[in-house]
Amino acid sequence: MLNRLRGAMTRLFTPVADALLRAGVSPDAVTITGTIVVVATALWAFPTGHLLVGTLVIAVFVLTDSLDGVMARRAGRSGPWGAFLDSTLDRFADAAIFGGLVLWFTGGGDDRVAAVLALVCLILGSIVPYARARAEGLGMTASGGIAERADRLLLVLVATFVVGLGASDVVLVVVLALLAAASAVTVVQRMAMVRRQAVGTDG
Repeated sequence: MLNRLRGAMTRLFTPVADALLRAGVSPDAVTITGTIVVVATALWAFPTGHLLVGTLVIAVFVLTDSLDGVMARRAGRSGPWGAFLDSTLDRFADAAIFGGLVLWFTGGGDDRVAAVLALVCLILGSIVPYARARAEGLGMTASGGIAERADRLLLVLVATFVVGLGASDVVLVVVLALLAAASAVTVVQRMAMVRRQAVGTDG
């Protein structure tokens, strides 16, 4: 869903990317800084119940996640290292967000079912990109599905924001349940894509 907005985001971030490059900031520095801020915020704000502040800070850096890529392209430095670094650090950010929610629900939130759902989202959220990476390592493709990373983050951050405003925890529980189901479906979709390609190759 959100991946379709990539062109618009690129146009929006181009002036910012140019300004950062002129200031001597590297794309890698933006990637690393963004990840550190997201991880630190998620693991502090969510477990301590600062859901509103945590969500706002994380959302800013999640929305600018493509800024490093725009910078690399503008500087003519796009390549496998940048893609590898960005993808690897994304796993840290995702784990911190859902891990922070697990800590919240086992502490201040006191909801074990929601904690389990957040943990399931964390695990499946790691398997979804792994399936794609493993397929590509075997010379096949396994992209797409109903719950890609940007969609998962948007939904969980919106739900967390709403709860931070005072809504019932049930809102976040329902969203986590939907995300867990959607992530599981996405894994199955990607496995099916690879199987079709593998069977076609064997044939």
